[in-house]
Amino acid sequence: MCGIIGIASQTQIADRSWLCVGRDLMRHRGPDDAGAWWSADGRIGLGHRRLAIVDLSERGHQPMLYAQGRLAIVFNGEIYNFQELRRELLAAGRSFASDSDTEVILAAFQHWGTECLSHLNGMFAFAIYDVQQRQLFLARDRAGEKPLYYALRDGAIRFASELKGLLADAALPRRINRQSLDDYLWQGFVGGERSILQGINKLPAAHALLFDLESGVARSWRYWQLPPPAGTTAASCAAEASLLEELEQLLQDSVRQQLVADVPVGILLSGGVDSSLVAAMAVRAAHDVKTFTVRFPGHGRYDETEHARLVARHFGTHHVELEGSSTTPEILFKLARQFDEPLIDSSMIPTHMVSCLVRDYCTVALGGDGGDELFGGYAHYSRLLRMNRAIGWMPYLLRAALAAAAGAVLPLGFKGRNWVQGLGSDLSKDVPLIASYFDPDARRKLLGRPIKRPVAAEQIDRRRLAGDGDLLDRSSRLDFQTYLAEDILVKVDRASMLHSLEVRAPMLDVRLIEFALGKVPSGLKVEPARRKILLKKLAGRVLPPSFDMHRKQGFSIPLSSWLRSPEWSRCFRGVLLDNGQRIFEHRFVESMLTGQSRGRANSERLFGLVMFELWRREYHVDVEDD
Repeated sequence: MCGIIGIASQTQIADRSWLCVGRDLMRHRGPDDAGAWWSADGRIGLGHRRLAIVDLSERGHQPMLYAQGRLAIVFNGEIYNFQELRRELLAAGRSFASDSDTEVILAAFQHWGTECLSHLNGMFAFAIYDVQQRQLFLARDRAGEKPLYYALRDGAIRFASELKGLLADAALPRRINRQSLDDYLWQGFVGGERSILQGINKLPAAHALLFDLESGVARSWRYWQLPPPAGTTAASCAAEASLLEELEQLLQDSVRQQLVADVPVGILLSGGVDSSLVAAMAVRAAHDVKTFTVRFPGHGRYDETEHARLVARHFGTHHVELEGSSTTPEILFKLARQFDEPLIDSSMIPTHMVSCLVRDYCTVALGGDGGDELFGGYAHYSRLLRMNRAIGWMPYLLRAALAAAAGAVLPLGFKGRNWVQGLGSDLSKDVPLIASYFDPDARRKLLGRPIKRPVAAEQIDRRRLAGDGDLLDRSSRLDFQTYLAEDILVKVDRASMLHSLEVRAPMLDVRLIEFALGKVPSGLKVEPARRKILLKKLAGRVLPPSFDMHRKQGFSIPLSSWLRSPEWSRCFRGVLLDNGQRIFEHRFVESMLTGQSRGRANSERLFGLVMFELWRREYHVDVEDD
């Protein structure tokens, strides 16, 4: 895992100093080595921070040149099938000077051009400069595991793994994108190609971009699509045995590939179905598998030690139980600095703590991310099916009226409010957006001003829906493209990389993604009373007989109880009601704080407002009126 940064310009770049400054602001992504390269004409600059994982020698140094200096690359990530590709490219006449997957990308690009992306299986964000074509090629992996920001300005493109790298360039403004703020308050993150800042974009997952130095034109495109849905027919469900066999083989091979590293590798074992299956497949592929579990004393409901211990004993892994310490609000300031964009997800705190502890033992860790979205693990999937069954008979206009009334009458944080508002969705072609934080009316009150295009965020989400799937398929695909890509994977990347720990996700192997979304019917994922049906059948095959299949403990913290303590309450009130904080209306924030003290569920909303304000202060971001 690494950090990349660069610039390509139509004209010679006079100020080069910011490149290495921005590179080294991301030192946590790559503490092992650093490099920079400038083209002979001074129009291209590439910078790199290296976390050495494969081929630890100097031959893996980046920026890496290839084909007598015709190609130059900076790369962040891992290509899991690089050994197979290397053999194929050798047979085609390509040569290699290292054993790294970085050089395999260069050879693949020389051999196939931009079509090389269809051959890569991994998590990646990279930039390749082609000296002869005078083009810069950027690409990001299919699920969005690795980040890539860019800015097009004054005939140049700047890019970096993290926003803080780009902000080392004083030429870039630091102003809030109002539409992005609307998006953030709606769903807890900024989705799609926009970032929280005006003029800076994210290259979306499964996208590539070509920047031509002569014309100054950038062209981006989606290079990979989700497969068509499998459907729900009885005939497809009848193929359960063959699907189960294919799932086992795919997961086993994915874990085998992702265990490859020249540094210590471990398994993040929570004791849930997904991570336990990863551990089961790891012991098939390697000896002396190390598993790690973290417990938080004093919070028994969040303690997964016994479940993980059962799995570790069954497979005979070298199991390490780590103990997380209690934390104070000071951690929020550190995380606001690390997370270049604010994020409404308090589980970033335990993710940060786990990464810090595990990094003392290994450099690479495998986890279970992706299993819920691909195989139907979230509780709201079953609830959506039950809701559809219960209200399918009700006229849409009546449901829409009830939804509107709920928004007007029920206070923010009232249990079930989002679900009643979800009644206003057309369940035959839509998905109720039940995970929202601030609806349009709440956003207007919070910001104390009318919102242009007040349902912009909601419309963005709906444009991503596949029109031909059933309710479960639409919901899981939306979660895959939004919540997983923009929340879960961002959280894991920033928290783990803060401690120079590479976290891999075997469930997000492209073969498993296409299998789950294109072959497994909804009936083998979720029913009104069951979830993760096919995955749990595999767990029944390979996990201990006494394994608890029905337990579902999300990676979370007792934030509500923390906010009842004077220390945390004082911190939240101090940040949000500070006289220098003029973005969020104090009266509305005060009402949320009061509601929280009276038992309403506003802790995550308040967390999101605090993180936004701490982030804004840390990066000196202006919020100007339109």
